[in-house]
Amino acid sequence: MRKIVVGSRESTLAVMQTELVMDEIRRCNPGIELELKTYKTTGDKILDKPLYQVGGKGLFVKELDQALLRGEIDLAVHSLKDVPMEVPKELPIVAFLKRGDARDAFVLPKKDGERTGAEGDADTTVTADDLNGMLIGSSSLRRRLQIKALYPDVTMESVRGNIQTRLRKLDEGEFDGIVLAAAGLKRANLGERISRVFSTEEVLPAAGQGILAIQARKDFDISFLEAVCDEDTKLAALAERAFVRSLNGGCTSPVAAYAKVGEKEIILSGLYYREETGEFFKESTTGNREHAEQLGYEFAKYMKDKYQ
Repeated sequence: MRKIVVGSRESTLAVMQTELVMDEIRRCNPGIELELKTYKTTGDKILDKPLYQVGGKGLFVKELDQALLRGEIDLAVHSLKDVPMEVPKELPIVAFLKRGDARDAFVLPKKDGERTGAEGDADTTVTADDLNGMLIGSSSLRRRLQIKALYPDVTMESVRGNIQTRLRKLDEGEFDGIVLAAAGLKRANLGERISRVFSTEEVLPAAGQGILAIQARKDFDISFLEAVCDEDTKLAALAERAFVRSLNGGCTSPVAAYAKVGEKEIILSGLYYREETGEFFKESTTGNREHAEQLGYEFAKYMKDKYQ
């Protein structure tokens, strides 16, 4: 029996997401034995600053990259939005699981004995009038810019830590609400905490949000992953990451992109951030799904030429 060692960040959510990937690998390859190994990453250690102030790329993947290169693990599982746009040639992304919910979610404090939200599908529980005037926590500059534009009267402050830590800070009264990725909440069996989901038109997601990606050494036999990889998700990832890569963005950049993949076409939406003025601009384009990556590059050039 072939044994594969799978690496993950040690946070509860990261482990749960990695176990979802491992379950899918087992389902498609019953003859493979899998072992989980966890690591604490730089991004997990530095919790007293917003990510965009920490600087650098690969804050949540560097330690796993090193483990792959040393041969300690055979695969690494990541939330794709945490993976730098440029990955080492010797450590390619080799598979993308079917995308989860790409949207951002708003969470209210939980009152004693009360269930909140509507099993992760609420979109009108909290209205615009409710949001205005609130103190809202978010670790993402991308989210903070877009939510502030939608609701000018809110106050946005940084909140760091894993998903459980952020929810605890919310429930203890540090914030009136926080914004988290809907996919993470649902995968952590916390979908009932969602009070509102922002449409992708309201808050454009980070490139790759909701996607779990698998990384491996370039010489590693990955034939067993063919049945695991979802083609539509792969095309969305290629288009979104090409857009952000062309604008020199990263996992802490306010640049954002979201692709809807159809049978023949891809609708790609992108956000361009003008750092000098703090302004941002959002547009969409359509292209052939067979040229997903090229669509991302061309759309980025269009946005840069128009708004820089």
